[in-house]
Amino acid sequence: MGDPECQTILPKLKTDLLEIIEACCDGNLKNLKIEWFNQKSLCVVLCSKGYPDKYNKDILIENLDKLDLDEGDFLYHAGTKKNNNKIYSNGGRVINFVSLSSSFKESRSKIFNHIDRLNWGGGFFRKDIGHKVINE
Repeated sequence: MGDPECQTILPKLKTDLLEIIEACCDGNLKNLKIEWFNQKSLCVVLCSKGYPDKYNKDILIENLDKLDLDEGDFLYHAGTKKNNNKIYSNGGRVINFVSLSSSFKESRSKIFNHIDRLNWGGGFFRKDIGHKVINE
């Protein structure tokens, strides 16, 4: 699986991932009951301008401390680097926002609010993520 796919699926996993990996290594996976949270999960990737072609790097990402993530919200650094206690873009896919909630629409709304609050002028994101499963 790629990063965004894995990042949206793993938060739904109720069973400890380490238990699953150990069961695989020990040949006991068939004896393990794997459980999932019954919630919807959505991932939106914040990309550096120019991605997937030539994209900008070393763009300061401020306002990360202003994000108020709920328990079911996750922020994954993908193409970032830390320099002098500041975070900069360092790749095309920069930050992945994931939200777990009772509906795809709610998850997408929460993610868009986080992206708005981040207010990073160096990036863009697709606004059509989830459109096939969200009735508006």
